[in-house]
Amino acid sequence: MLEQIFNSPSMHYLGRGLEAASLRQSVIANNIANVNTPEFKKSEVLFEDMLAQELMGPRKDKEGKLKLVRTNEKHLGPREERPVKAVPTVKLHTETTMRTDGNNVDIDEEMARLSENQLYYQAMARSLGGYISDVKSVITGNG
Repeated sequence: MLEQIFNSPSMHYLGRGLEAASLRQSVIANNIANVNTPEFKKSEVLFEDMLAQELMGPRKDKEGKLKLVRTNEKHLGPREERPVKAVPTVKLHTETTMRTDGNNVDIDEEMARLSENQLYYQAMARSLGGYISDVKSVITGNG
């Protein structure tokens, strides 16, 4: 029973979101640290779109028609295969240049992404903490 609680989808997805935010923090910090390095190319972390695809599954069949969506295992219909689990991926942007020295880091954009990522991380951590608090209340009977 305890294993089911800690292997729940909430714990799984929130934990993966925290991992992605942590990696994104490192990537953004690296971009900022190299803002004045000639020929440096910025990177970004891709995760949320892949996670949304994982959660939604394939929406259309090979003919472009919308697929049947099952919300319960007992519903009739073909079982859809889920895509591979989303993993945070670092993408290097080599196609752009911001300055004559070949660097493509825009410090204003990076600072905005840093702030956005901090809010994202805090929201994930707060959600995970709330989930754990709820589980604790259920286990101890204080709720």
